[in-house]
Amino acid sequence: MFKINDNFCRLPESYLFSEVARRINAFREAHPEADVIRMGIGDVTLPLCPAAIEAMHKAVDDEGNPATFHGYGPEQGYPFLRDAIALHDYKERGIDIDASEIFVSDGAKSDTGNFGDILSADATVAVTDPVYPVYVDTNVMAGRAGENTSGGWSRIVYLPVCAENDFEPALPTDGTVPDLIYLCYPNNPTGTTLTRSQLKKWVDFALAHGSLILFDSAYETFIREEDVPHSIYEIEGARRCAVEFRSFSKTAGFTGVRCGYTVVPKDLKGVDSEGKEVSLNHLWNRRQCTKFNGASYISQRGAAAIFTPEGRRQVRQAVDYYLENARVLREGLLEAGLQVFGGVNAPYVWIKAPAGMSSWEFFDMLLEKCNVAGTPGSGFGPAGEGYFRLTAFNTLENTIEAVRRIKEARF
Repeated sequence: MFKINDNFCRLPESYLFSEVARRINAFREAHPEADVIRMGIGDVTLPLCPAAIEAMHKAVDDEGNPATFHGYGPEQGYPFLRDAIALHDYKERGIDIDASEIFVSDGAKSDTGNFGDILSADATVAVTDPVYPVYVDTNVMAGRAGENTSGGWSRIVYLPVCAENDFEPALPTDGTVPDLIYLCYPNNPTGTTLTRSQLKKWVDFALAHGSLILFDSAYETFIREEDVPHSIYEIEGARRCAVEFRSFSKTAGFTGVRCGYTVVPKDLKGVDSEGKEVSLNHLWNRRQCTKFNGASYISQRGAAAIFTPEGRRQVRQAVDYYLENARVLREGLLEAGLQVFGGVNAPYVWIKAPAGMSSWEFFDMLLEKCNVAGTPGSGFGPAGEGYFRLTAFNTLENTIEAVRRIKEARF
């Protein structure tokens, strides 16, 4: 019989969010009368902003007219969107990113998972811990992770972020030099951030050791504090050591529409097996042209509309709504006597489980006693054990009600 990729068999039987959904569904079947408030998966609840809707309606009309019909588009994205991104997300912040360095896709999840296609299978990977599971699982699929042990994967370098180190990952000090370093800020799942000086340490480390930073800034639009960088390219030298991933999912509610982009500077070089320098921009372009047909014309028109004055104002209002939910969660849970982190420049609130409780035990108790569903921290990595994530992606009314229930439970 034909052989399969054994690395897929190394993956845990259930993806974290699938297991969360399974437990919630089992609870609802057993308790059909329960009004469960779901605050686990980071899916948005507000509708798309009117500017995006109007633009996509017009794009649909374009597809119905022979004179304006669009079939296959550029694999890198349409110029009208790449130019808008380069101007508004970068040049207006004083960052020199050219449109040719921007690759539009169907989302940051796809790109963070797929980018490993152009990198060595022997590369050493470092991740912050806890971590968005896609970074780890896709490296397991590629054969970079080693063996799964009780402390994680044997070939992955874990960089713990927890209350004890104020959620700042420490640079490797044991002589380990990772080839690839995954950083996500504002962070998913902890909702914490790095200042410019803290992020500069990582850029300097990568430049000094020849490492590549894979920087996921999907939540940058939630940043409200001045000293928190929106892009890694605000740090000098980052163009030579970092790829940046961004998404319209949380920025503009495109979780169902699907659109994001990746920035691969032309300054960024890797080496092949013979030691020759190779442009990552060129390799990523080659990969996308071979394995991707581009995001849809309709979704890209919708994305471009959020850069108009009306679109920017409407998106800001939606993000402010979620940040208000995060404030209600953070302050209410603190009043309930829980240890709470994050939720200031991010839509996630990271909770320390009550003493003696594991992440999944707290999940079950919160679901049963409060009918509130979140995500166990242990599902994000070894250092997530004993923590719990709630998201601000719900209605304000449900957020207030969830806080009321948790307060009454007296954890």
